[in-house]
Order: sequence, then C-alpha cells, then structure tokens
Amino acid sequence: MKIIKVDIDCPNKEVIKEVAEVIKNGGVVVIPTDTVYGLTADPFNEKAMRRVYEIKGREEGKPLPILLGESHDAFSLVKPSEMFWKLAKAFWPGSLTIVENLSNNAPSHLSVWGSIGVRLPNCYFCRSIAREVGGAIIGTSANISHMKSPVNVEEAYKMLKDKVDLYIDGGQARIGISSTVVSIINGNLKILREGAIKEEEIKKILFSKVEK
Repeated sequence: MKIIKVDIDCPNKEVIKEVAEVIKNGGVVVIPTDTVYGLTADPFNEKAMRRVYEIKGREEGKPLPILLGESHDAFSLVKPSEMFWKLAKAFWPGSLTIVENLSNNAPSHLSVWGSIGVRLPNCYFCRSIAREVGGAIIGTSANISHMKSPVNVEEAYKMLKDKVDLYIDGGQARIGISSTVVSIINGNLKILREGAIKEEEIKKILFSKVEK
C-alpha cells in the first residue's frame, strides 16, 4: 500500500495533484486534517461515496461530512442561511461542521439525505486538495464506524489496511479531536456532536446580541 509523507502547511504541489487525481478517478484516500485523519473521496461520484460507506461499515442513511476548498464552495451543496454565515465567519477555517438543507445544485444521489454537513478546515493541504478536485471532498474520519478516530496514519492503517487506494502521512493530527457538528436546519440549532468547539461558544456567536 502506498504511503506518501507530506507537510500539511507547505505540501508539494505534485502530491496535491496526485491525491486529487486518485479522488477524481473514483479513488478513496486517507489524509491528515486539522482535527483527525480523514477518509476522502469525491462527493459528486456516487460509486466513490458508496465505497466510503463500505470501507467504514457505516449505515448509508447517515450523511457523510464534506470539506470545502473555499467558503463559497458551500453553495454547490447547501442553501446557506444568515445563521450559517454567522457561524462560518466565527469558526472557519476551523473545527465546526455546519449541517444545512441541501442546495438545488447538489447531486441527485445526495437528495435522500435532505441536508448535509460542510466545513472549511484549518488545513492548507485539505483545502488545496478540495480546490484541485473541484471545491469539495468527503471528509469523514478514517476509521471503522463506532471506533476511535485515528490521530496518525498508523492508527488509520491498522483499521483500514488495503481497503483504500492511498495513505497520506502528515504526522500527528494537531487537534486530535473530531469537529463539532451543529445542525441549523430551518433556523433550529441542534448540537449533533460536541467536539473541538464547545456548545457555549456556538451559542455565544448566535445569541450574544439578544442577551442582556
């Protein structure tokens, strides 16, 4: 199994192109992110997306989170509300995944979900890959479902072995905690998973102006 080492702050352009080519050709790659190690593929490729489900042993009814190249790439997948941009401005790039209603531009195979979580990672390497692929990549943790999220490439490999096409070794994950996932569908705030960002921080951004 091929493993490529990379400096996530100053990655070699050829490595970015190689990873992007694997993804654009329907492949699945393990990459370092700012939070934990992630399993990535092309969200606009239905077969590749289903491979991610199979590799993780994840129930297909559970949406896969998406990493963006730029904030505006969110438009290709969701319908960003005022609430969305308030959170994005405060926490992006960073460890907050925001779940919103699907955009009309989203691929039809995602329509079964109705909504999806997107994040602009605080990781130059991840954003570069997303931009090279077309603006968005799948960004779920590189583990078997319900097992601990890996914080280095060795932990990811122990779980996934040769099920993926390529491993990228960026050293130890800096945060080591999965992103916080917040749903703001139709203006209703719900913390789906508390991770690196605490619920109080999110509420402070959204509701501080109305508090006395």
